[in-house]
Formats: sequence, C-alpha cells, structure tokens
Amino acid sequence: MNCRLVELRNKEVISCENGCRIGYVDDLEVDTSDAKVKALVIYGRLKLFGLFGRKDDFIIPWKNIELIGEDTILVNCSGSDNRKHRKKEGFFKFF
Repeated sequence: MNCRLVELRNKEVISCENGCRIGYVDDLEVDTSDAKVKALVIYGRLKLFGLFGRKDDFIIPWKNIELIGEDTILVNCSGSDNRKHRKKEGFFKFF
C-alpha cells in the first residue's frame, strides 16, 4: 500500500491498548540516510487558544504502528513514553 503524507494527515490515530483517540498525524520524522519514516508526530493540544503554548507532542515510532486503515491508524504505545517536551511557546513565552 502506498500512502502520501497528505493522506496520512486525514487519518485519526487510535491507541490499541485502551481505544483512546490520540489525534491526527501532523508530521513525520524521516531518516535521511536510509530514506525511511522513523515516526509519526502528533502535535499537542493548544492551551487556552494557544496563549499558553501547546501540550507535549506525541512521537509514535514506526515499529509501534499496528495497522493503517482507510480512516484510522492503530498504534500500540503508552502515552507517557512517547511524549516529547516542547520549548515554552505562546503569548507568555516572553515572561
């Protein structure tokens, strides 16, 4: 199955462990030396309309993807292991 990034962005990511909705694919991590996709990136939710930045991103390694379907991507991962801390962003980053 061939799939483009535009098509991946329209797919919802669901955890196989608890059936929880994680979000939609926002970005990919690609290993440029091997030309392989390393991980899916799902941006964290906005805090108070973006004034306080975002929550941490979800980084889902490619090996944790169980199934890519028509509308969803099923992943096998725990939420705390795959969080990537963001730099302080938003309106109040200057304070």
